[in-house]
Amino acid sequence: MALADNYSNPEIGFDSFDETDSSAVKSTQAILDPGFDLTLRPMRYPVFYDMYRDAIKNTWTVEEIDFSDDQADLDHKISPAERHLVNRLVAFFATGDSIVANNLVLNLYQHINSPEARMYLSRQLFEEAQHVQFYLTLLDNYIPDHDERCEAFAAIETIPSIRQKGEFCFKWMNSIEHLASLETREDRRGFLMNLVCFAACIEGLFFFAAFAYVYFLRSKGLLNGLAAGTNWVFRDESAHMNFAFEVVNTVRAEEPDLFDDELKADIAQMLEEAVDCEYAFAEDLLKEGVAGLSLRDTRQYLEFVADQRMVQLGLEKQFNAKNPFDFMELQDVQELSNFFERTVSAYQVGVTGEVAFDEDF
Repeated sequence: MALADNYSNPEIGFDSFDETDSSAVKSTQAILDPGFDLTLRPMRYPVFYDMYRDAIKNTWTVEEIDFSDDQADLDHKISPAERHLVNRLVAFFATGDSIVANNLVLNLYQHINSPEARMYLSRQLFEEAQHVQFYLTLLDNYIPDHDERCEAFAAIETIPSIRQKGEFCFKWMNSIEHLASLETREDRRGFLMNLVCFAACIEGLFFFAAFAYVYFLRSKGLLNGLAAGTNWVFRDESAHMNFAFEVVNTVRAEEPDLFDDELKADIAQMLEEAVDCEYAFAEDLLKEGVAGLSLRDTRQYLEFVADQRMVQLGLEKQFNAKNPFDFMELQDVQELSNFFERTVSAYQVGVTGEVAFDEDF
């Protein structure tokens, strides 16, 4: 059947195009080969197109998050130590997703030679901008003092524990910013280290640690607006991580020689460094003593999450840690019931299902 016939037949959708049609066969090309493949048919990596379509179904808006109860909690319910934790947390949020978005544009998009994968990256860039809007709204609502808010917006320069995390990100991400194309084995190895840093360390560890603090507060009945928005951000970040790991798996299948013992050792070292970096941030967050959160348990949780990322990369666990936080064993990615009774109809597609923090994403 000709392609034109597909368009005119109402019983055959656009997705019914025959990927094996001999008239549309592409030459063999690896996903990191230099160049910009612009042809979606035949589709070499349909899994990325499926991820793009799933991301569209997960559409939400910042404006529909209700922060009204949060202000009462901040004014009357949380302790000074919890207030310090919240202020540090939103200060990190203010810059974290901007770093991720810049890396997508400057270092990743140009090197992933798959139009369907770039469709997903385009959607992810929108979601990162949406997260920045969410965190901007948090800062404007949570930190009314002008000087404190200015400090939070400049956290990567003014707060040492956040500056340390920023330096970690730039160390691995900026290492390939000078590359116009991935011509050599070393170039591709550098790209993989950037991608693993982005997926496993920043989105997969730094942000997942931040989610734990949010869900700890929710377990105490505090800051439900923050938790509501975080549920949607969590859903997005999990999908971003899955996409990046799928790119890693694709490269591994196409160029297995890149995944030698040296690369595996460097990834393990990177994850250990990320755990240390995030633990230093935890020492700052918890330095005033938050009842119910200990540094020992926080360190164990970070090691547990790092182990999960190693497993997702097909590598051995580093710490063999167990999840110490009962409140993180299972989180419903739906919003709080009252919130959804009020707003679910406004979403393009409701999200259903649960995500277990002790399983692979």
